[in-house]
Amino acid sequence: MSTPAPHMHPDYWLRTIFASQAAIRGGVIRRSVRDVEMIVGRAALERELKRRGYHAVENAGQFVIFCNNEPVRILC
Repeated sequence: MSTPAPHMHPDYWLRTIFASQAAIRGGVIRRSVRDVEMIVGRAALERELKRRGYHAVENAGQFVIFCNNEPVRILC
């Protein structure tokens, strides 16, 4: 996956990630923490996740976003 342009508009970036096929199907998408912080900021991503009723986890420099309203359980 290529690194997004640093001048990409935050609203466009958010619309683009949630318009991906995985997101539309209610699947899982992954984005780097660095890209999120550089383009939209953590707070803006969190607001959008709450607005959509989605959940996310952070691990090893990545956000894993669950594009559905189902509960998330950490197994171990």
